[in-house]
Amino acid sequence: MIAAGRALLAEGVTPTVEQAADRAEVSRTTAYRYFQNQRDLLLACYPQLDSPSLLPADAPTDPIARLDIITEQIGQQLLDHEHELRANLRLALESPAPDLPLRQGRAIAWIEDALAPLKKTMKKPAIHRLAVSIRAVIGIEPFVWLTGVGGLSREDAVTLMRESARTLLRAAL
Repeated sequence: MIAAGRALLAEGVTPTVEQAADRAEVSRTTAYRYFQNQRDLLLACYPQLDSPSLLPADAPTDPIARLDIITEQIGQQLLDHEHELRANLRLALESPAPDLPLRQGRAIAWIEDALAPLKKTMKKPAIHRLAVSIRAVIGIEPFVWLTGVGGLSREDAVTLMRESARTLLRAAL
């Protein structure tokens, strides 16, 4: 069911439980035993969608180290789910843009969480602006440009995005 849900997302479909069941060739009754609704299915496909933080419980206090953890995870998500993320980006560019599960601005909150130690020296609007700036250099949008126009390999694109995020944070510090 999860693989079927991810495959449908990769095709640009925000799957219902019924659609995932049909794709997985399981009965709808069986599907609903595992997933009560579409949200449960989407969270199973991408458990990080419901996570307020990508940091471990024992996260460092250094904002650069914290940001490195977040950008590593975002980069890995890009590599692992490129097709799904590209499909959601494509749909988001259509007019009017549908409500897309992978396009909800979660990365900004995750980055703000990484920058939380800066609350001692920066005001909340400045931290938010920095988080938005960092998000502008790491995600599916810059990934598409770096691999398509910039000619970088997927791995080099992720490395460059992570370095750019770190550079923005260092400049702010």
